[in-house]
Amino acid sequence: MRSYGLTRARSMGPVAEIVERSGGSIARVFRRAELPLRLIEEPDRLILLKNQLNLVECAAREIGDDALAARLSTEAGFASLGSYSRRVETMPCLDGAIVCASATIGSMLQSSTRFTLRVAGGYAKWTYCVTDRVEVGRQKNEMLAFGYMLDLIRSFAGPGWTPSRVELPGPPLAAGAAIEQAFRCDLSRGEAATIIFPAQLLEIPNPRAPRIEAGDADELPDPDDLVACVARLISLCLLDGRPNMAWLSRRLQISRRSLQRQLAARGASFEGLSRRAMLDRSSDLLTRASVTAAALDLGYSDPAHFSRAFRRWTGESPREWRRAQAYR
Repeated sequence: MRSYGLTRARSMGPVAEIVERSGGSIARVFRRAELPLRLIEEPDRLILLKNQLNLVECAAREIGDDALAARLSTEAGFASLGSYSRRVETMPCLDGAIVCASATIGSMLQSSTRFTLRVAGGYAKWTYCVTDRVEVGRQKNEMLAFGYMLDLIRSFAGPGWTPSRVELPGPPLAAGAAIEQAFRCDLSRGEAATIIFPAQLLEIPNPRAPRIEAGDADELPDPDDLVACVARLISLCLLDGRPNMAWLSRRLQISRRSLQRQLAARGASFEGLSRRAMLDRSSDLLTRASVTAAALDLGYSDPAHFSRAFRRWTGESPREWRRAQAYR
């Protein structure tokens, strides 16, 4: 069975800011990656992991910077990862933080990836692995992860801390010196993306006052749950208007007919999932925008068409639904 790894858009770091600062066009980058530009405004949206890898590749080519992935995560820092980082930062020591980061990455930030912590011979080896079957951009994704991993350790050990060794698999990097400058440490070739450091550092206490902020993001679906993954991608598609079956089948690299057949075998349909996503999105919009603005956001050129669709979904017009919310 094919699985579909997902990641929050925020895991890409400040890609728009760096591309524009370097004289590139972020609109062109997103267009080439076939992703909605409005992702920049909604960083907790889920995208396919392979699409994140592809977008970072497109951005690196746009500005001619093979060290971009390293700069994205080091500039953003581990604290930029939202509810995932807030959860990890509640741990009392570095050992607990790494264990927490490893245990929750798949449910809170990025599925189809795995952290492993091993201790042997007085050294700790913290390894990052992409389990999704993707090749384009894999090395840049590992560099993204390294930046966040290094920043988490430095938040305990101090900003000047340097690991004993950092290993990255794959071919030698032409921008190796620039990447090492971003990471502030040397890179070595290895079988897996691994940070190696003295095991005694695992006992370092948390120097911050831990706290959890309200508004934690919802959990990621299982990569093997096709219906849940399709539902999230339909929601993503709404950032560019109404759901699009052709766009979805390209994302999943599966024919439209095969996708419809697989959804039907699981008791679902593209049409039903689209209606649910449209209703959820329109309900959210109607709590903070006019009927006309909600209609335009959802790709309707005429608010009357949106109102008729909304009545089919709920039995009420948008205005009736909004008035009723005040009494519920």
